[in-house]
Amino acid sequence: MTEIQSSQIAQLPVMGEAAQQSYPTATLYVVATPIGNVTDITLRALQVLLLADVVACEDTRKTGALLTRFGLNKHMVAAHQHNEREAADKLIQRLRAGERVALVSDAGTPAVSDPGARIVDAVRAAGLHVVPVPGASASVTALSASGLLNDRFYFVGFLPAKAKQREAELAALKGVNATLVFYEAPHRIVDCVQSLVAAFEPTRQVVFARELTKLFEEIHRCTLQEALAWVKADANRERGEFVVLVDAAPPAGDAEDQDAERILQILLSECSVKQAANLAAQITGKKKNALYERALQLKNDGADD
Repeated sequence: MTEIQSSQIAQLPVMGEAAQQSYPTATLYVVATPIGNVTDITLRALQVLLLADVVACEDTRKTGALLTRFGLNKHMVAAHQHNEREAADKLIQRLRAGERVALVSDAGTPAVSDPGARIVDAVRAAGLHVVPVPGASASVTALSASGLLNDRFYFVGFLPAKAKQREAELAALKGVNATLVFYEAPHRIVDCVQSLVAAFEPTRQVVFARELTKLFEEIHRCTLQEALAWVKADANRERGEFVVLVDAAPPAGDAEDQDAERILQILLSECSVKQAANLAAQITGKKKNALYERALQLKNDGADD
């Protein structure tokens, strides 16, 4: 992309609507930036960055490169997870002096699995104005292309790095009736998948959204029982940033029926229909007659094959 001057941005016809809006001073603007494709930046985000007196950013090098792509040369201050409280105090001083402050993360929306929440909290506690400037979000981007039909989602973000902590967190999520949204780094994606397979029903749908909006974007959907084989089938699938979606937990009755069916199928490989139904009833607590009828169906279906 050819670099252009900030004065030229302001004169672009498409910026007219954005330029005519109100941008109060003494305001913290929480600005979403692209998660990969630089052209996903919004007109309003460009206008705020153009007007900002200072840009508070997770990494000045990455934000500097983004600003340069649009011909912007702005004073930047570091605001990352290790200095948020200190950065918040300095930004509050600037806001009280009447400045416009733009808060950005390396990619996507600040304060969503990225630094920024502590700064927003401190600015609000100081009685100062905060304005969100929405835009790219990896979780919403993945959900929109997943095809998962549940209209609720539960944002988890990054799972713990340690296996036992990860296992405990997933156990608490097993019955959640909403699509689960995880973020994962490439070097931990295999561990993540192994934990998901161990924690959830093998028939649950999982979606891997890798390198979203970038050149090697890949979105794949399969069952959890197929997930590990898919990841390991190609070394490239262990590269890039991931959003991993796990479909909502089935209703309790459905889950119980699935377990009973699986148990019946195992027992039928070794027992008669009557024995399989009796044992399945003892294991699951479900009615023997219903299990007997289902066992007969499974046996007949197997015979037809």
